[in-house]
Amino acid sequence: MSPKPAPRPTPPAPSDPDFFDRQRTPTAQLPPPAVFTRNVARGAFEVLAGVRRAEQLTRWMSEDVLDRLTTIKNLSARARSARRVLSLYDVYEVQRVRLSSPGDGIIEATVTASARARTRALAMRIEGLDGRWRVTSLGMM
Repeated sequence: MSPKPAPRPTPPAPSDPDFFDRQRTPTAQLPPPAVFTRNVARGAFEVLAGVRRAEQLTRWMSEDVLDRLTTIKNLSARARSARRVLSLYDVYEVQRVRLSSPGDGIIEATVTASARARTRALAMRIEGLDGRWRVTSLGMM
């Protein structure tokens, strides 16, 4: 006998002021977060390396997270230019993804990735919004 699927939350009525806001989605109705986290982290590392444009991650990140990632990329490019260091397009390989869930539809993840000469860490918070995962906070070391 198969387990019953989780009941869907009742969507707000069109007369409700929250009707057009982002709607939270429970974890049971979302795809596995590990694959999403690994792919978004890889994309963020590619943005920092200059291989990918930050706008390509728009679908999976909130606006403020995308702005922060673009700022980090621009600052690192400016620092390399000031030091007259050539930009090496390092390919980061994701080594480890750790996930924890402080609440339903919320995942906090840490990702470590390494390239030829450097290992970096990334922390992100993803939330289930409108039936898909979306990055709402991002930090890099």
